[in-house]
Amino acid sequence: MKTVCYNHLPKDAADIRREVFMEEQGFISEFDDIDEKAVHIVLYLDDTAAAVCRVFYSEEHEQYVIGRIAVRREYRGKHLGAEIMRAAEAEIRRLGGSTSGLSSQVQAMGFYEKLGYRPIGEQYMDEHCPHIRMEKSLSQE
Repeated sequence: MKTVCYNHLPKDAADIRREVFMEEQGFISEFDDIDEKAVHIVLYLDDTAAAVCRVFYSEEHEQYVIGRIAVRREYRGKHLGAEIMRAAEAEIRRLGGSTSGLSSQVQAMGFYEKLGYRPIGEQYMDEHCPHIRMEKSLSQE
């Protein structure tokens, strides 16, 4: 297993996001301007792209944000989500960040809570899906 950071949206990351968010979950607006400024992290198992996320600095929230966290269906249940999150948090530390934020689908909150994230504010809709902001201090580890 290895993770690779890219300063552009690689085809492997775009393919996983298209599969998970658009084909499986029905999102329409998957790709945006943030893709141009984000660091894209791809987790590979035996040279096959299995999971992805992106990291970017949010002026609005004044912190680094992890987004578009996705694991291909055939690789779920192998703790790759937690592994890609660890890689993203390491990248945020490398960039000088001390907190990490994310926008969680409400149904995935438990996963992020196990990783030390706590909900912030009220739920909101992103397309057809309820979400909530979550954050974690990275300086405590």
